[in-house]
Amino acid sequence: MSRDSSSTRVRHQALPAAMRDAVDEFAVHLAQVRSRSEHTVRGYVADLVVLLDHATRLGCRSPAELDLAVLRSWLAKQRTMGLARTSLARRAAAARTFSVWAHRSGLLPTDVAAALASPKAHRELPTVLRAEQAAALLDGVRDGAAGHRPDEPDPPTGDGAAPADGPVPLRDRLLLELLYATGARISEVCGLDVADVDQARRVVRVFGKGARERSVPYGLPAQRALDRWLRLGRPTLARSGSGDALLLGSRGGRLHPTMARRIVGGRADAAGLPRTTPHGLRHSAATHLLEGGADLRAVQELLGHSSLASTQIYTHVSVERLRSAYRQAHPRA
Repeated sequence: MSRDSSSTRVRHQALPAAMRDAVDEFAVHLAQVRSRSEHTVRGYVADLVVLLDHATRLGCRSPAELDLAVLRSWLAKQRTMGLARTSLARRAAAARTFSVWAHRSGLLPTDVAAALASPKAHRELPTVLRAEQAAALLDGVRDGAAGHRPDEPDPPTGDGAAPADGPVPLRDRLLLELLYATGARISEVCGLDVADVDQARRVVRVFGKGARERSVPYGLPAQRALDRWLRLGRPTLARSGSGDALLLGSRGGRLHPTMARRIVGGRADAAGLPRTTPHGLRHSAATHLLEGGADLRAVQELLGHSSLASTQIYTHVSVERLRSAYRQAHPRA
């Protein structure tokens, strides 16, 4: 079952009143108390609605009637529908999070999901660009490179301060440079304000998951892209409602992560590279840092991982790349 918002709304409205109220209160808890991102809240809510819809079909009218048997039958049904192990693990995690909250809130007499087991998600190694591929992606975005996208036309360049092809290539170049230079998440980069960038020290202040703040350095190429964008690109796109947003869309509002993903994918296609996403650039940055000798703890801090286990996957990527090169080059491999 997908997390399509329209489908979620329909199922949500079909739930008994006590179930609907629990979903709404849980969403507020995730967003305001636990400071989860909009994307995370939407995902948890969608999974919870599917669970409560299943429970309702079994005769439950309120969260208090949930028990371990209902949760297990729900996961079993998902498994028979062919859901991947990663999706099953995600849904089980959503159920456990809701169960803990509902128990503490008095909606459940016990934490019914405490004993809920779920398949261990198979963690695939992330796809990363080689260093020369990353360079080709970044260097391919020159003023006017790859042309304009029909879904985001350039506004007039006014007095000619901006390049002849408009500010969009400058914005795209900065977006790519920041993603690769800092390893930040796409939501973090799109959420940057001008004041979050310390140009004197070449450090950007990033607000990550759980509203955690971290400072991440960036290099000279990103600094040059930033300087050109602020001088020649942003003033052309800025409108009265632009506020302090660093990266702007064609209408002057803050650049949305969805558009940013399209930009990354489109620029990679134009450069003749494999399918590339913002998260792929984050993977690439982390892998290249480790391959260059960076300390694992330093990479953890740069990426904003709360657990070192999340960062350690990149050591496996580096080993796999080394093993692949060995197999190709060593005569006795």
